[in-house]
Amino acid sequence: MITTIKQKTIKESISLSGVGLHTGKEVKLTFKPAPENHGFAFIRVDLEGNPVVEALADYVVDTKRGTNLEKNGVYISTSEHVLAAVVGLGINNINIELNSAEPPIMDGSSKYFIEALEKVGLVEQNAYAQAYIVKDVISYKDAESGSEIMVVPSDNYEITTMVDFGTKVLGTQNATLSDISNFKTEIAAARTFSFLHEIEMLLDNNLIKGGDLNNAIVYVDKELSNATMEKLKIAFKKDAIKVKPNGILDNLTLHWPNEAARHKLLDVMGDLALIGMPIRGKIIATKPGHAVNTNFAKKLSKIIKLEKRSKIPCCDLSQPPLMDAQKIMTILPHRPPFLLVDRILELSKSHVVGLKNVTMNEPFFQGHFPGAPVMPGVLQIEAMAQCGGILVLSTVPDPENYLTYFMTMDKVKFKRKVIPGDTLIFRAELISPIRRGICNMQAYGYVNGKLVVEAELMAQISKK
Repeated sequence: MITTIKQKTIKESISLSGVGLHTGKEVKLTFKPAPENHGFAFIRVDLEGNPVVEALADYVVDTKRGTNLEKNGVYISTSEHVLAAVVGLGINNINIELNSAEPPIMDGSSKYFIEALEKVGLVEQNAYAQAYIVKDVISYKDAESGSEIMVVPSDNYEITTMVDFGTKVLGTQNATLSDISNFKTEIAAARTFSFLHEIEMLLDNNLIKGGDLNNAIVYVDKELSNATMEKLKIAFKKDAIKVKPNGILDNLTLHWPNEAARHKLLDVMGDLALIGMPIRGKIIATKPGHAVNTNFAKKLSKIIKLEKRSKIPCCDLSQPPLMDAQKIMTILPHRPPFLLVDRILELSKSHVVGLKNVTMNEPFFQGHFPGAPVMPGVLQIEAMAQCGGILVLSTVPDPENYLTYFMTMDKVKFKRKVIPGDTLIFRAELISPIRRGICNMQAYGYVNGKLVVEAELMAQISKK
């Protein structure tokens, strides 16, 4: 769905430096503005040709210790904290330059990325943002871990996470973000966390070179032996290590009692950024992790691609239309009962989406199979053509002075019956640019997301 919200990018470039959590290497990250309809992309400026890895679920190759992307042999690791910040500020288009595979860990949250992006500020672009409107429950479950993530219809993008690692020190935690505008204050500063047994494994495998007690919460889920204590002192460059009364290692104070659940919510937001467009729906994640998050993102991406290929309009009918019937009648010459379009939902230079509520009171039902009423196919075509008329007449400054006439109809197909109670959604898009007032369109009609009619239409506008 094309929303009424303009796309956004940042006003200018800004850089941050830090170390990668797992590599320990100093890395520089630069946020740069990007053009309309660009999306999110990582750029490896340390490699020949500055290769680009788009932030898309298709490129997820590994979810160990973070969400890792790869395209044509070019690798980006632990992408989620950066992407969460970008989504959390409502940015649609941005380039993220790195001189290493891994972004800086900073304090283990999205806080410093948010601060940098807010420092340069955002700018509206001319194009409107597209959002995926959730119409049905979609879920993904990992049977082995018991992790599950689902999305249900909602007017806003909401996320709820429920965390349970089966440990007394952490217990069961929940976190909810009911409005994305609250991401900065409620979620962004939630830091990554780990358990002591995981830290030991990472240290033994030389995989946590950039870690210290200021960028990861360490929950002590086992007895802290002297040997482990010495390892931690060396790794974290501390003279002494001890466990605080709340079960975490010292030198770090929790921002919230449920900081772990909030960080898991942050991860969910960053991972679902890989869908490639904003979501209008409520995410419910139980025991989330990067594997289940990204598998769910891949599933959603496939559904969105299928709907796009099928040309199914994704419309939020609860929102005010671009045009109601009164506005439509200032453009089209048709009047009831032959005005067959009730609303215009989307309109651009190349496409239009309109709606017709089919009621039992339609005059054509009086004679068209009264015992089993069916909307005549020719009227379905006429309704699509009227939508197309809105598209072509929107290109002239005085549409009230023009009429639209059919020239040809081709490849007309009727797929399903249209009956009282149906809501017909039409989409018409230009096959070629409008020339000399001649408009060539491909038009589709849908009921409940299923194609009921399609045709190629050609019409001409002329002055009255």
